[in-house]
Amino acid sequence: MTTTFPDGFLWGGATAANQLEGGYDADGKGPSIQDVMPKGIVAPPTEEPTPENLKLEGIDHYHRFAEDIALFAEMGFKVYRFSIAWSRIFPKGDEETPNEAGLAFYDRLLDELEKHGIEPLVTISHYETPLHLARTYDGWVDRRLIGFYERYARVLFERFGDRVKYWLTFNEINSVLHAPLMSGGIWTPKDQLSKADLYQAIHHELVASASATRIAHEINPDIKVGCMVIAMPTYPLTPNPADVLAVMDADHENLAFSDVHVRGEYPGYFQRTLRDAGIVLDITDSDRETLKNTVDFVSFSYYMSVCQAAEGGEIGEGNIMGGIRNPTLPASEWGWQIDPVGLRIVLNQFWDRWGKPLFIVENGLGAKDQLVEVDGVTTVEDDYRIDYLNDHLVQVREAIADGVNLLGYTWWGPIDVVSASTAQLSKRYGFIYVDRNDDGSGTLTRYRKKSFGWYRDLIASNGATLTV
Repeated sequence: MTTTFPDGFLWGGATAANQLEGGYDADGKGPSIQDVMPKGIVAPPTEEPTPENLKLEGIDHYHRFAEDIALFAEMGFKVYRFSIAWSRIFPKGDEETPNEAGLAFYDRLLDELEKHGIEPLVTISHYETPLHLARTYDGWVDRRLIGFYERYARVLFERFGDRVKYWLTFNEINSVLHAPLMSGGIWTPKDQLSKADLYQAIHHELVASASATRIAHEINPDIKVGCMVIAMPTYPLTPNPADVLAVMDADHENLAFSDVHVRGEYPGYFQRTLRDAGIVLDITDSDRETLKNTVDFVSFSYYMSVCQAAEGGEIGEGNIMGGIRNPTLPASEWGWQIDPVGLRIVLNQFWDRWGKPLFIVENGLGAKDQLVEVDGVTTVEDDYRIDYLNDHLVQVREAIADGVNLLGYTWWGPIDVVSASTAQLSKRYGFIYVDRNDDGSGTLTRYRKKSFGWYRDLIASNGATLTV
C-alpha cells in the first residue's frame, strides 16, 4: 500500500537525559542545573540537589536503557532521539579532559540501538548546562562557554561521529528568551537579567552552535547537524492590521534563531531589535565567519499554537513562550492548546522560508493516565493520546503532499519521563507507562499503554493506518 510518507521516513521517539536517566552522580557525573531545579521552571533553583527532585532518579534509564530500547524496538522505531548529559562527559564543564566512564555509558547505549537497527539522533545540550558553568561563569553570558562547548562537541564527534549521523546542537534554543536558566544556564535571576546580557548570551550560543557544525563536518563530512527550535505558529487575534503586526513581531522573535542557523548572519529585523533597545553586541570578525557554518537541516518541537494582539487577549496558560489563548481551540490539562492544523502550517512556513530538510523531533500530549486491567493485562486506555497523534500526523501527511521535505517524526516522549517545565511525572506523554509518582513512590515497572500498539501498527504501515 502506498502512502504519502516517503520510503525511509524516520519514525521514532525523543527523550532528554535529565528527564529520564537518573543516576545524577553515577560514574563521575557532575551536577547540572537540572539537579537544583526540583520544581522545574516554576520556582527558583535550590543551592544543592535535593531528594524531592524527581530528575535525580528519573525513571532509572541509566540502569534500564537496554529494557527501554527493547520496548522501542518492539514498536518498530527507526530512530531514537536522546541527549547526552554534558556533565557526564565534563563534570564541571571546564575541564581539559573528559570523563571516560560517561563516554562509555553512551557507547553502551549506542551498542543497544545498533543491535536493534535503530538510528540515533543525538542532542548535544538539552537543558542541562553543568552547574559549575552556571554558577561560576553565569552560563552563556560568558564568552568562555563557547570554548568549553567546542571542546565538549569535539569529544563527542571524535568518539561517536562514525556511529551517529544526525546531531542537534541545542534543544529549543529560542526558549532562552523566556527560560534563561533552563535554556542558557544563566544563573542571574530572570528579573535581574539585563537585555544586553541576555542577547550577548544568545550570540555566544549561536556562535558555539555554528562552530560545532564546522567541527562536525571537518571530522566526518557525512555527519548532518541541525538546529532545534520551538515552533510556535502565531495567529492574529483579529483581522486588525495592528494584530497582524503583533504576529510579525512575535514570529521574528521566534524565527531569528533559525534564520541565523540557516542563513549564517543576523537578519535585518533582529539588528533593528538591538538598535531599538540600545544594545551593541560584542561580535568579532571571527564570530561572523563562524556563523557562516550553516546547518544541514532544521528540527523543531511542536506542541501548540498561540494568538497575538496589539492589546487585550487572555494569556495562554502553561506556555513558557507567551502568547494569547485562541478562543477556537481546545486545550490539554496543562492549558496547552491543541492545534493539529498548526503543524501543517508551520511545516509549510519553515520549508518555504529556509528550503532545508525538516525534522519534527518533539510533538506530544501530556495527560494524567490511569492504569487499568484489560483481559488480565495492566495497561492505560489512552485513546485521547491516540486521537491527538492521529490528528497531528494526518496534517503531517498533508504537509508532505504540499511538497515539504520532512526527514522524520519523533514523538515526545515514548516512555513516561519527568516533565521539564513542572518536574512532575504525573504529566505523562509516553506509550510506555512507568510506575512512578510525583512523591517518588512506585516500582518503576514499565507497562505498554494502548497507544503502544497503535504506534507500532502505524510505523509498520508507514502511516497507512491513519484515519481522517
